[in-house]
Amino acid sequence: MTATDAFSDDQNTRDIPSRPEAAEIRALSIDGVSHSYGTRRALIDVGFSVAPASFTALLGLNGAGKSTLFSLITRLFGIQHGRIGIFGHDVARSPGEALRLLGVVFQPRTLDLDLSVTQNLLYHAALHGIGRRDARGRSQEVLARIGLSDRASSKVRDLSGGQMRRLEIARALLHRPRLLLLDEATVGLDVKARADILGHVRQLVAEQGISVLWATHLFDEIGTNDDLVVLHQGRVLAQGKVARVIADAGGSDINTAFMRLTGSAAPDGGQTS
Repeated sequence: MTATDAFSDDQNTRDIPSRPEAAEIRALSIDGVSHSYGTRRALIDVGFSVAPASFTALLGLNGAGKSTLFSLITRLFGIQHGRIGIFGHDVARSPGEALRLLGVVFQPRTLDLDLSVTQNLLYHAALHGIGRRDARGRSQEVLARIGLSDRASSKVRDLSGGQMRRLEIARALLHRPRLLLLDEATVGLDVKARADILGHVRQLVAEQGISVLWATHLFDEIGTNDDLVVLHQGRVLAQGKVARVIADAGGSDINTAFMRLTGSAAPDGGQTS
C-alpha cells in the first residue's frame, strides 16, 4: 500500500474505518506535504515512507527542509497541505494515537543541565503520564541500553557532548515508541562520538525493531543497505535503496550521485555543508 492509498482524498471513503494488514502499514507515511513561510516555500509536494523496523536516511543540505518536515511530523507546526501518518494514524486527525508511537531527538539540545541524568528522565516520564515507580524502572532500562548506567547520578552539565546526545536518545525511548526521528543528531560531535551514536541507533533497529528516520547532511552516516531520501530545496529528488539511488543518478557513489541530483558538491568528501 502506498502513502497515497493509505490516506486517500476520496471524500466517499474518508470516514470509513480501514484496518489494513499489519505488513502493509508503514511506520511513517508522508503524502503530498507542502509548507510555506509566507511566500517562501519550504516543502513542495514531499512524499515518501519509512518501513517498519528499518533505517531511513533523509539526506539534504542545511536549509533543505529537513527540520521543517520534522516539525510537521511532530505537530510543532500545523500541516498546511498533505497528510502525515504514523503506523496508520493520521497525525492531524488522530494526534494522540500517532504521537504516542513517536520518539524524537531534535537538533538543539533540550536537557536541563542542572538536573541529574535520572532526574531528566523522570521529569520527561511524568510529562508522558508514566508513574514514578514505572519511570524509574524504564530509566534504568534505557540507560543500560544506551550505555549510560554509570552516569545515572551525574549532573547533565558534567557529561560530554556525545553522552548528552545519548541521554536524549534514551529519553526519547522512555515511552517505548515504535518510530524514532533524529534531526542532525551528531552535529558538533567528534568522529568517535558520531560513530557511537549512529551505532547505538542502528542497534535499536536491529535488536528492538524500532523504525528510524535519520536526518543528516553527512554522506558517511549512510550505509549501503539503508533506505535513502534525498531532499533538496524542499523537494524530494530521489528515494529508494542507496544502490538504486546511486545507479539511477548515474553516480559512482553517494557523493557523486548527490552532486548529479542537486548540482551541489560536498566539501571534504563526506559532508554536504
